[in-house]
Amino acid sequence: MTESQYAWSEQDSADVVILGAGPAGLVLGNLLLRAGVDCAILERAGREDVQNRHRAGYLAPHTVRILARNGLDEGLRRRGHEHGVCEFRTEDGRFRLDYRQLGQGEPHTVYPQHELVTDLLAQFVDAGGRIRFGTEAQAVSDADGPAPSVTVRDRDGRPGRWRARFVAACDGRHGAGRRSVPPGAVRRHHRDHGVSWLGLLAEAPPSLDAVGYALHPRGFAGHMARSAETTRYYLQCERGTHADAWSEERIWDELDLRMRSAEYGSLRRGPVIQRAVVDFESDVLEPLRHGSLFLVGDAAGLLSPSAAKGANLAVLEAEILALALTDDLVHGDSGGLARYSERCLVHIWRAQEFSHWMIRLLHDTTGPEDPSLFHRRLRHSRITSLRTSPAQQAWFAENYVGI
Repeated sequence: MTESQYAWSEQDSADVVILGAGPAGLVLGNLLLRAGVDCAILERAGREDVQNRHRAGYLAPHTVRILARNGLDEGLRRRGHEHGVCEFRTEDGRFRLDYRQLGQGEPHTVYPQHELVTDLLAQFVDAGGRIRFGTEAQAVSDADGPAPSVTVRDRDGRPGRWRARFVAACDGRHGAGRRSVPPGAVRRHHRDHGVSWLGLLAEAPPSLDAVGYALHPRGFAGHMARSAETTRYYLQCERGTHADAWSEERIWDELDLRMRSAEYGSLRRGPVIQRAVVDFESDVLEPLRHGSLFLVGDAAGLLSPSAAKGANLAVLEAEILALALTDDLVHGDSGGLARYSERCLVHIWRAQEFSHWMIRLLHDTTGPEDPSLFHRRLRHSRITSLRTSPAQQAWFAENYVGI
């Protein structure tokens, strides 16, 4: 397509073009807008879809502090609630860790991600922020020069182009930002863990007052409260399982079995309103910058959901990048941008290490059908240490909530 075939507009430019309206993109947009930096967010979905994407809901203490010091915490202060207890269920019984009393003595704040996104979006729009819904970024061009651009397509298929000084890719691991980094410009670190979860959102009140981790010969099962009316469950499944392969009756029966409901009490059932299969992969790019293009959130590094750190890392990276962009564009200091990748990667690799530890704790390496006896004994030792060792419990607590 030639240059003249793009739909040009004097409005289609910004000092910072942000790809994606998830937590990373919206935190970044709000902070830049507050600092007086000209920015715009491009989001391929519609506003209603953005506000109804159900994702994680456990905010780390550092995330809460970032939102609070930037005036973005009104909703979570009113509707979020603290949580600080894990319950592990194994063939040797169950035990609980009150992790808010261990390590650094900090809890999570439970606040569904779609509610946080709704809050951040409203603040951005109310403050006069520019956001284009139904606008899918196709590619980032000329990122190695002083004037990058983003080719886009609207929901009707019409092409366009946005001009920028910097582009922040907050559009995920499959987004245009990551795809636009030349292969030779970065090193990719990738690991397939060979584990899959069937993730479920049930219209049912929580059955535990704790995050539940159940280790069972048939595979892992998990329980995480989202609100007084909804609960997220997880079931380890075979790789290649389709999200709709299991009936609701089979899902609840399997959850009852693996959560050992006969011993510890029945689960409170309800309609399954959302389901998806997640294949556990870890993926990190180094560096997180290519010229004027910066990678944020899942575009920078993909984590397994076993440690619930993806959204928390995204918010942390967004604040680091917002401060660095403000220093450059407002004060003429590019030092923060030069250090962006290095600063974020310290946190990303710490999160990857704990996520990897959790994967090995919760799963047999080769899946529930063909477990390794050696690994099973190692896992039993880890669980025993977590049950009995104050030092191990403190380490777990610090890393469980830390980023």
